[in-house]
This record gives sequence, C-alpha cells and structure tokens, in this order.
Amino acid sequence: MSQPPGMTGSDRVEIRAEVRLPTQELRDDLPFYTKTLKMRLDMIYPADDPEVAVLSGHGLRLRIEKGASEAPGTLRLLVENPDEFADGKRELFAPNGTRIEIDKLNPPLVMPATEHAFVVRRLADQAPWVIGRAGMEYRDLVPSRLGGAMIASHIRVPDGPVPDMVHFHKVGFQLIFCINGWVDVLYEDQGGPRRLHAGDCFIQPPTIRHKVLHAADGIEVIEIGVPAEHVTEIDHTMDLPTPHERPDREWDGQRFVHSLAKDGVFEPFRIPGFEARDTTINENTKGVASVKVARPAGNAEPVWTRHEGDIVFNFVMSGTMLLEGEGKEPYRLEKGDAFVIPPRMATRYSEPSGDLQLLEVTLPGPFETEVAETI
Repeated sequence: MSQPPGMTGSDRVEIRAEVRLPTQELRDDLPFYTKTLKMRLDMIYPADDPEVAVLSGHGLRLRIEKGASEAPGTLRLLVENPDEFADGKRELFAPNGTRIEIDKLNPPLVMPATEHAFVVRRLADQAPWVIGRAGMEYRDLVPSRLGGAMIASHIRVPDGPVPDMVHFHKVGFQLIFCINGWVDVLYEDQGGPRRLHAGDCFIQPPTIRHKVLHAADGIEVIEIGVPAEHVTEIDHTMDLPTPHERPDREWDGQRFVHSLAKDGVFEPFRIPGFEARDTTINENTKGVASVKVARPAGNAEPVWTRHEGDIVFNFVMSGTMLLEGEGKEPYRLEKGDAFVIPPRMATRYSEPSGDLQLLEVTLPGPFETEVAETI
C-alpha cells in the first residue's frame, strides 16, 4: 500500500471499505452468512449482546448492524460452480432480508440468432453521436443490432493521448477498421505499439488484452462486434507491451491481424463488375468472418445478386453509388453511409462513382453469391 511522503511503516494508516446491511436479530444472520454463503466472521461486538458483526469473503466485507437504516439490498455472488454452492440455489434471502443472487463467474458467450433485415443508415440523417468509453464518440450504424447479433459503430476518438486502460472484450468477433487519421494501440504478445492508418484494420481476437495509446486529430474507425452486447473487462494485472512477441498465438481459435492497406492486392469480387482486396481475416478466424474492401472494376453493367450469408454489412468509405433492393425504393449512398443486406434478397450496386470504396464485413467468411436472373 502506498503512503504519503515522510510517513513511516509504523505511521501507516490502513483503510478498509465495508458495505453495511441492517438486521433485527444478528444471531439469526450469522449461520446463514458463515455456513450457507461460506463467509468468514472477522469481528463481533459487544460480547454480551452482539449488535454488529463484520464478515468477509468473495471479495466483500460486510458490516451487519442491528437497527441500521439502510435497505437490505442485493448481493451478487459469482462462483465457478453455482450448482455446488448453496445447494445449487440461484436466489436466496438472508434472515435480515438481503437478497442473494448466485451466478457463474464466467458465463458462456451467448450468440443471439440474427434477425435479418434490410438496413440503410445515412450520415446525412444525422444520427446522434454519443460519448462512450474513454471519451470516444459513437454513432450507431445498425440501430436494430439485427436482434442482438451484431453492433456496428462509427467511432471518433479525441486527438492526443487516450485515457485508456488495459482491457479485453468477451466477444465472438471484433474488428477495428480505420477510415481516417491514425491511432496507436498496444496488444498482448504483439510487440510494441501498432499504428493503424486509414484503410488498415485490426482483428481483436476474443479476450486479447489491449490498450489505445494515442490518436491523431480527426481519427475515425468502424468497429464491428459480435454479439451486440458483450462485456469489456479491465485487466489490472497485465502491463503492455508484454515481454514476448507471439504472432501465431490463438485466442479461441482466432489470430490477431494487422492488415495494411498498402499491402492489399485487388482480385475479382463476389459481385460481378467489382474487385476487392482481402484482409486475411477469413483465414485467421478460420471462417468466422471476412473483411474486404471493394471497388468498381471497369465499366461492367451492374447485375442483381443474392447471397447466402448470415450477416453482410457495408460501409461507404468514399464515393457514391445507388443501392437498389428488391421491393425497395433505391437509395443514393455516399461517404459515411452504411447498409445491411439480408440473405436471399436481390440487390444491385448501380451507378458507382470511380472513387467508390466499400468496406464489406460478412459472417460467416465463406458463403455463396449468385447472379439473380430475374427479380
């Protein structure tokens, strides 16, 4: 524990924090907290007629006090094996009225079924920017979240040092794609700071520790997370950079990817008349997802296509196009717009400008696309 300058060990002041809970009869509560909840009794007084007991356990220090004015409240205990704790009960009530919730310490990641929809989100519609973690500004690109299957955010990061901490995300897939400026990030087992420029991207495998260091003025990124609701945890014990660089390490079967736009090679795209550069994310996630940057190739006549993917998300990074959808009014799209195409819906990318660039993120990575003869 740190101490003020000039203070010796004998002068050190120890500070403890307690949560106070009320009781009407302390003798009824002690067996519940010590035996059922397996907490340790640390203090009790007065001896002849106890009115206060202090217990500790599960990262808590409780002060149960006779006649205290607080409400009984709720305690959540997170344990490795809930079925082996408190006779497998998930909800209990202590004699003093405190509600006890028991849950898994590390619950499994739940991947909601995709609620497919045709989504168009235009920058001109002025969707609100909201302040999120570490002072970053977020614009929601898919408000429905496709039923919780994914979240797509347009993020602006304040320039200069970022007040970030070493953290990780419990996700199935997460992408950071830079569309403007640059940002420096540290990643577990990936050496020193990694700089992301416009057109570059990171895949952040599940639970990889990382920390944003510094952002250039005007930095903007697109972040995709699957599922939409996932937990971010702070790691207070790990220091970055880590001493070893392990580029082939896997987290839940996925490798870290730092894809550089300057190294990209354009090849024919799944949609005729377009070409795309691959970011190797399909390969390094073993088919969980694919990320490509597509652009028009030549002056081919646009065609209608249908796909068999689960999630097909696009963000317009530059240029303009006309998005036509089966049974829908056409949408004139420009830089900053985003859209989602559901499976089996016929669409056509018409009137692309010469500088059109689309960021396409798909789950899973490989899927079939066919030219629609009729609609």
